[in-house]
Amino acid sequence: MSWKNSKNGRKVDAREVALRVINAVDIEGAYANIALAQEINRLTKTGELNNQDRKFLTELVYGTIKAGNTLDWLLEHYLSRPLNKITPIIRNILRLGMYQLFFLTKVPPSAACNQSVELAKKYGHAGTVKLVNAVLRNAARNPEKAVYPNKDEMPVEYLALKYFHPDWLVKRWLDRLGFESCEDLCKTNNCNPPLSIRTNTTRIGRETLLARLENEGVVAEPSAWTPEGIVCHEYPALMSLSSLQAGLFQVQDESSMLVGHILDPKAGEFIIDACGAPGGKSTHIASLMSNQGRVLSTDIYPHKLAITEENAKRLGLTIIETQTLDATNLGTTFPAQADRVLVDVPCSGLGVLRRKPDSRWRKSESMLKELPKLQTAILSSCAQCVKPGGILVYSTCTTEPEENSQVINSFLHTHPEFALEKTGRYLPIQKRSDDMVQLWPHIDGIDGFFIARMTRLK
Repeated sequence: MSWKNSKNGRKVDAREVALRVINAVDIEGAYANIALAQEINRLTKTGELNNQDRKFLTELVYGTIKAGNTLDWLLEHYLSRPLNKITPIIRNILRLGMYQLFFLTKVPPSAACNQSVELAKKYGHAGTVKLVNAVLRNAARNPEKAVYPNKDEMPVEYLALKYFHPDWLVKRWLDRLGFESCEDLCKTNNCNPPLSIRTNTTRIGRETLLARLENEGVVAEPSAWTPEGIVCHEYPALMSLSSLQAGLFQVQDESSMLVGHILDPKAGEFIIDACGAPGGKSTHIASLMSNQGRVLSTDIYPHKLAITEENAKRLGLTIIETQTLDATNLGTTFPAQADRVLVDVPCSGLGVLRRKPDSRWRKSESMLKELPKLQTAILSSCAQCVKPGGILVYSTCTTEPEENSQVINSFLHTHPEFALEKTGRYLPIQKRSDDMVQLWPHIDGIDGFFIARMTRLK
């Protein structure tokens, strides 16, 4: 698929743009969502990208990156040489072509092969052109050469290859959840999640915003989880929406919005959002407070806090302050001063894999041994900031007990001045009786999050 530049008639090839992004991720270590967004914004500004082409480009990039290990496994069935002996850009052309052949049923095999060969001509030499042509046409003619392992005899390998997940993660979930639930979770992680946004209720109501979004070409519906949330199913490039520029909404996942409601901040209070950048939860807290009181958003990265400040300005929220601070030192900086403290700690991010296609390949099991030490240190420090009678909320965007319930249970054992509340009762709509809330993508239909709410007794 290609499209014409409206200014000079030059055709821009979606596959070539996708290859550029895939190379940036594979070779330069770029993050897929950021690298793709930069390309989309650039092409949108020059008028080269319509909505249909944006979707195709996104599918090529995210799909190829998500299916990374499986694509390499498939290629091994059609290559006569080791994959690591092939230059990176040709390797990525092969991956892009194989993804189209095996997983994009609407793309004709001839188009997948021919366009990959054209890319090889541009970025390779005669030998690599022959290689790409031979491998992809062989795969197109003989797809039965690649057969997934037997799911009963090799369940880990079967699930990992069929659903694009690392073996170690599949094994963890298989042991914990069983085959059917593990398979459902892996399937869900490969779905393209809808965009969720949060109404800036200090400026507009949700129903009014929904009507305005419809006029801007957005197909959306109210969130079933939060009173200000909106789920968008069809939409043009976000930067083209005047409602975004006017500060009428903030992009934020539904699960992330639940954290602010469980914190339940009140107008006039002093709230600390530790690890607060880039500001999604900080701006939500300020909105829930009707922009009255004080919200201190801290982080160790000044450039991320700058994004918090930009968002607060766009949304018209004036009660947010930012400060560059290590969260492990917050307790000595603001001892017993805050009415409520949110501790959204750095985590493995295993609950949001569907939103970050390259994330699953950047994780390792060793993280689950190292991160809880940092999470515990941050939580213990931030707890010192809470006034007697105040509220402490701990949250992560992961599904693993080492980072979630085990951290909370250990903290409560060493901090008897804190008591765990029935966290699920503070969910704004779909209330639960859970002491700690664990959300799952395949069960709840939203990102995997963990939230625990505690009260300081003395």
